[in-house]
Amino acid sequence: MGGQRWVVAVGEGRGADLVPLGSDALPAGPAVREPDLAEAVRSRPDVDRWVWRSTAEIYPRLLAAGVRVPRCYDIEAAELLLLGHEGRLGEPRSAAAALARLRNTPVPPDPPPRAAEPGTQDSLFEPRPGGVPVTVDDLVEVHAEQQRRHDATAHPGRMRLLTASESAGMLVAAEMNAAGLPWRADVHRQLLNELLGERYAGRGEPRRLAELADDVSAAFGRRVRPDLAADVVKAFAQAGIRVKSTRRWELEGLDHPAVKPLIEYKKLYRIWTAHGWSWLQDWVHDGRFRPEYTPGGSVSGRWTTNGGGALQIPKVIRRAVVADPGWRLVVADADQMEPRVLAAISRDRGLMEVAGSEEDLYTRLSDRAFSGDRDHAKIALLGAVYGQTSGDGLKNLAALRRRFPLAVAYVDDAARAGEEGRLVRTWLGRTSPPAAGAGEDDEAGIPQEEAPSGPGNPGDLGGFGSGDGEFVPGYASTNARARGRFTRNFVVQGSAADWALLMLAALRRTIAEGGLRAELVFFQHDEVIVHCPAEEAETVALAVREAGDLAGRIAFGETPVRFPFTTAIVECYADAK
Repeated sequence: MGGQRWVVAVGEGRGADLVPLGSDALPAGPAVREPDLAEAVRSRPDVDRWVWRSTAEIYPRLLAAGVRVPRCYDIEAAELLLLGHEGRLGEPRSAAAALARLRNTPVPPDPPPRAAEPGTQDSLFEPRPGGVPVTVDDLVEVHAEQQRRHDATAHPGRMRLLTASESAGMLVAAEMNAAGLPWRADVHRQLLNELLGERYAGRGEPRRLAELADDVSAAFGRRVRPDLAADVVKAFAQAGIRVKSTRRWELEGLDHPAVKPLIEYKKLYRIWTAHGWSWLQDWVHDGRFRPEYTPGGSVSGRWTTNGGGALQIPKVIRRAVVADPGWRLVVADADQMEPRVLAAISRDRGLMEVAGSEEDLYTRLSDRAFSGDRDHAKIALLGAVYGQTSGDGLKNLAALRRRFPLAVAYVDDAARAGEEGRLVRTWLGRTSPPAAGAGEDDEAGIPQEEAPSGPGNPGDLGGFGSGDGEFVPGYASTNARARGRFTRNFVVQGSAADWALLMLAALRRTIAEGGLRAELVFFQHDEVIVHCPAEEAETVALAVREAGDLAGRIAFGETPVRFPFTTAIVECYADAK
């Protein structure tokens, strides 16, 4: 019988307890105890969706046994989304905590986040500590209550879709962790030797960094530590030059002999510390890099990684990402994703028309509202989304408001809600954190690939942008203006993250149903990489494009908005851009 749902709870050792569910989310038969989890799942191919406590707890064990599932319902992922929707983000989200709230008993705290475990693949398939144990009957009870809570939301259908897509993302992340990103350690070592020179004894700075540090000191006429921002700022002050930071865009505007070696030092220092020899030893094994992706790691729904810095791989280091012999990397970037999402969620007819083509959105926008100036149009639209509403930004916003009133009103309303301490939601229902405490301002940061650098541009949000692309959950600032900028961005960035989950789910399904050998191996908020045999590459590239448009229709309904990708079929990741 197709379309079955079963709840599964892991027991001691390799065993598991299972129970089928009816359409009312109540048991449709007796619980069954199976001695082997993987065999229990493998022997039930008609199960359409597995309901379990946590994908991270169960699915790596199944993958290690060669078992994949089509769909799942992740109870703890659902609990986090539901708590957020209820304005209770920050409360414990474990299945045990959900059960305790349901039964009005003391709520146990969540177990501490598991530290990153660089090393061999074996660590990916070890049992994860899950805190207070729960039985299969407990999970049935929590799942049924979650269904009631979904029904109580303002848009139950959208909220259920969000939960389903978040659960699908958990499956994709586990499969990506298992597959790993192809990585040539020998190429990486050669790159480090070319860029940084030989290493000195005692694990000090490599030769090239030491030389550049000497050049910086010589330019200032005294010893300066280029890796210490305060030391550099002080050195410039003593030279009669006032700088607020050591950001590249500020340094490039200075006339001083220390600028060139300092900029070069900062670039190479980041490579050495973030992706140097130690990183290579810790994170690359058996020709694969496995950073351990965390879906929904930020409150906007964007993914993070539990170590490894996978979401900020410098272009020069991407030369080490090389497909296996006879295979290719299909690298796909979503084109102007967040402006297109704004068009879809705001239902602004003018902006939907602009976004209704696979042509460059900013060029089309500039032809309609900015006299053909693409850069001006890009800065204006991103400034509206990310909160640059003073100076030139105010004039840009006025021009946008005249041509695209519903789009601007959409983000303005979200900003006003944030300033007033109210919650805002993505299109599918992911909810902003309550205005209590601090620590989430980074989430308002403009994405690095979209950020025009320099003062006065929307990329310079007064320190809001973290620059590393990996945000962590927390609470939005109590400062009204800061929170307004956060919520202005949240409704767009979060809705884009919702769309991306549906795109990944659609692409995963196409690969599985097509019997392809292709594997999803990398994802960040607007980019996906599939590793596949060369003969499958064109099929995969088409599947990515079709998944983008399908995700748009499923998430936002029938709109004119298109969600195109720029795709490249390459042997080396660095050749894609």
